[in-house]
Amino acid sequence: MSPAIEGMQAEEQHYSSKGVLLEPFVHQVGGHSCVLRFGERTICKPLIPREHQFYKSLPAEMRKFTPQYRGVVSVSFEEDEEGNLCLIAYPLHSEQADLENVDPTADCEPKQKLLKWSNKKPPTMVLDNDNYGKERARHGRKEDKMKSHNREEDLDWLQQPDVLYYSLEKRNAVPQVKHNPWSLKCHQQHLQRMKENAKHRNQYKFILLENLTWRHTVPCVLDLKMGTRQHGDDASEEKKATQIRKCQQSTSASIGVRLCGMQVYQSDSGQLMFMNKYHGRKLTLPGFKEALFQFFHDGRRLRRELLSPVLRRLREMQAALEACESYRFYSSSLLIIYDGERPRARHRHRHRGGEEGEEDEDDEEEEEEEGGAFGYPRSGGAEEGPMVDVRMIDFAHTTCRHYGEDSVVHEGQDSGYIFGLQNLITIISQLEEHSAD
Repeated sequence: MSPAIEGMQAEEQHYSSKGVLLEPFVHQVGGHSCVLRFGERTICKPLIPREHQFYKSLPAEMRKFTPQYRGVVSVSFEEDEEGNLCLIAYPLHSEQADLENVDPTADCEPKQKLLKWSNKKPPTMVLDNDNYGKERARHGRKEDKMKSHNREEDLDWLQQPDVLYYSLEKRNAVPQVKHNPWSLKCHQQHLQRMKENAKHRNQYKFILLENLTWRHTVPCVLDLKMGTRQHGDDASEEKKATQIRKCQQSTSASIGVRLCGMQVYQSDSGQLMFMNKYHGRKLTLPGFKEALFQFFHDGRRLRRELLSPVLRRLREMQAALEACESYRFYSSSLLIIYDGERPRARHRHRHRGGEEGEEDEDDEEEEEEEGGAFGYPRSGGAEEGPMVDVRMIDFAHTTCRHYGEDSVVHEGQDSGYIFGLQNLITIISQLEEHSAD
């Protein structure tokens, strides 16, 4: 049995005996949904029926391009002895089968039930930008007030630097990623919404998914919003207009892809560089290309040995999507992940193999063939696993003809998503060619 599967079973065993304390997932760089750490190899996020349906009915040929789906849990918020708010995951029982997550911004009546919420401030981050502001919690009680609250928080973030640098702490000479400005923002907003709904409910469904970063010492993560269209078929006219405007004002319309978030380790300074979605929306085509260059650059050199595996994976994904009939992946993202600690450094820290520098392509292909389902190494296979990972995520607005309740049925391929993949392949190919000069 592979170490990954053994570890996952250990997580499940612990979880079945008692609830699991959920923590912020510090490698979330984009999106607005709260992603939480369930265990070393598993994350969880609020269950959205359409996304849940996608994972349960996923075609076999698409599974290698998405995180592994691992089921559903019931999450409640409780207080510890000091009055701190905690999120706890429990096994899902059959009597809870009709429990579904509703829009967290839905109408909330004023609370009459007083709970002992913690007055403690969230952990502060040691950021090098002096003007990085603290998150502020506001108490919205009606839908219009909640929308205003969300707009104000967006304005707060628009006034902050779009690019942040965070100095990593080290333990036994290994860099430790403990904070992430975007994941902290999403976590705090989600806790606030649950707090405001406390009178009405204290249980939520979350889906469990594979943690794509678990193997990496310092995960470098690029979140790309894919496609020329972002609104779902069920979007309101207001939402539709907003999403169309965002696409027109960004690289989404021109090349079918835009930057939604990024964290990359710069080994020369020992810092993580973060870019948020607001920065991504403002990028022109040259700016987008520069951001991709920065993502594959470690502060000393371009990690060109990563480009060929990324391109191979993107081409495989394009072929799979071209064979995917009637699917539309509106507003979904593409993740590219690699380890900021290069192989030689990992050998020093973890006492296991790996060489710095470009690997022979045949060796890379052989390593991929040894890999088990969903990227897990087979028993006796290479422990390092794939050097890079490329996956599709976020399927809350995905549709296909198998979703019987959908009013719109699309024919053929998702041309907007494929268009974005083609342009991404072209840009990274150009980067690879120029780096060889």
